[in-house]
Amino acid sequence: MKTYDLDRAIRKVPGFPKPGILFYDITSVLMNPDAFSFCVDAMVERYRSMEIDAIAAIESRGFLFATPAAVRLKLPVILVRKAGKLPGATYRKTYELEYGSDTVEIHRDDLGPGQRILIVDDLIATGGTIAATADLIRAAGSVAVEAFSVIGLPFLRYEEALSPLAVHTLITYDSE
Repeated sequence: MKTYDLDRAIRKVPGFPKPGILFYDITSVLMNPDAFSFCVDAMVERYRSMEIDAIAAIESRGFLFATPAAVRLKLPVILVRKAGKLPGATYRKTYELEYGSDTVEIHRDDLGPGQRILIVDDLIATGGTIAATADLIRAAGSVAVEAFSVIGLPFLRYEEALSPLAVHTLITYDSE
């Protein structure tokens, strides 16, 4: 597989969403077909030989990376949505954020006992959304195999929040 300098493709926005924060903007990767293709190709290469039954894609940018990889891997995509966005019976998990809380849901019919599920999002910061997603997967009797993200911010200690779940990222930034 070809290598690609993702750092050059990722827009860094200082002071967003508030002063002192450096925002890593994944939309610039989506605007660059070579960078986006690299990300999808890397996922397909990594997970082609892994025993995975479905990909759980976290709203909303996780959808964009999970879906093309799932099509190529011939896997279903399970949507992980904010509360109230799914029409059927759901598993629901509320979790704490830095300032407040949030809730994610997965359709109950989308998961089954023993299924092996890959979790995909665009960026892992504190790991809260992925941890909540893994809890939903386990609540259904399924197995969270690994968390994948294009960008990881390990200085926010997501590995502690996600342990023992394995985490794979294409690029990491070690400080703000």
